[in-house]
Amino acid sequence: MTNLIEFDRQHIWHPYTSMVDPLPAYHVTSADGVELTLADGRKLIDGMASWWCVIHGYNRAELNAAITEQLEKTAHVMFGGLTHEPAVGLAERLINMSPQGLEHVFLSDSGSIAVEVAIKMAIQYWGAKGRPEKSRLLTVEGAYHGDTFGAMSVCDPVNGMHERFTGVLPQHVFAPRPEARPGEPLTDQDRGVRTLFEQHHNELAAVIVEPLVQGAGGMWFYSVDYLRLLHGLCKEFDILLILDEIATGFGRTGELFACLHANVEPDIMCLGKAMTGGYLTQAATLTNAKVAKGLSEDGGVLMHGPTFMANPLACAVACASIDLLLAGDWQAQVRAIEAQLTTELEAYRDHPAVKDVRAFGAIGVIQAKEPVPVADLQRIFVDSGVWIRPFSDLIYLMPPYVTTPAQLAQLTNAMGKALESL
Repeated sequence: MTNLIEFDRQHIWHPYTSMVDPLPAYHVTSADGVELTLADGRKLIDGMASWWCVIHGYNRAELNAAITEQLEKTAHVMFGGLTHEPAVGLAERLINMSPQGLEHVFLSDSGSIAVEVAIKMAIQYWGAKGRPEKSRLLTVEGAYHGDTFGAMSVCDPVNGMHERFTGVLPQHVFAPRPEARPGEPLTDQDRGVRTLFEQHHNELAAVIVEPLVQGAGGMWFYSVDYLRLLHGLCKEFDILLILDEIATGFGRTGELFACLHANVEPDIMCLGKAMTGGYLTQAATLTNAKVAKGLSEDGGVLMHGPTFMANPLACAVACASIDLLLAGDWQAQVRAIEAQLTTELEAYRDHPAVKDVRAFGAIGVIQAKEPVPVADLQRIFVDSGVWIRPFSDLIYLMPPYVTTPAQLAQLTNAMGKALESL
């Protein structure tokens, strides 16, 4: 048999990795609970929840059963002109658990596409209202919303991952990254976002932000008052509010959705990642009746339709994952993780390589003063029996909610070992 690792290295692209000098890839043969098993038998505690989606851990009997049961009925059927119980069940669950007023659901197959659909909804809404000039978006520096072109256009244009595409992306309006951190008062710069609303409201279709947690754009946590400020300005200037809850949804911050910390109801909300518990790709864009019905006032229809939209397997396991979440004590789990992360990461604050440490919900971050050597640190982590994937200047954790205190301590201890190598 072809050497798997060597074939992978020679022929397969991994996320944000060069084909000239790719980062090492470790061969996983199985996963159970919060552990990944490598081909050489080593077990790694997963501090990433497989990019933030495996909230219940791996190989959950309830989720396995949901997929198996659905597989015996149908694996896929087109959603154009047809419907099925898993899709209706998922939409009903999402409506019932989401902020009030979000009554209409568009199911898609990835977080980036959920954002694309949200942008289309906003632009089509204003076009149907006879305001086609309202076609730009306002967001904040440090944003990350996905890797497709519409999503890239509202990611940080300078320090983000898509600066190479700047010349071909639509040009939107960017406010400075919110300065006020959780519990802090708004700064003059934060309140200055009002000026951008005053200058651009006639051309703005929507504001799009990640509520309270900027994820891949820097793991930055900001004040609920800033989100409330944006919400109020959108109401005042008649601009739609899109909240990207793809990373924060389904309990990651200690509320089912981060916007609930601020009691803010968006016009459009994007969901993904943890929706299926990490089993299959699935996403959703929810909106209120104002947008859903308004965008068709000119006789138009929402111009999007993925082939695998509302895939029955994905919908079935998403229903089971949501039921598992709501039936469990997820809030206590997240609170316990937050408390432990806060305590254990604080011990590294005065390390000479550290710029900042912070925790919010089941998210813990060590920010270094300089970008870290990812390959070197990953070797340290694997040797320490954990899986942590740093990026840029960030060493962070977003573990499954079922991670035990002992497992979490092993993760934070490994972060300390990595710091000693810097």
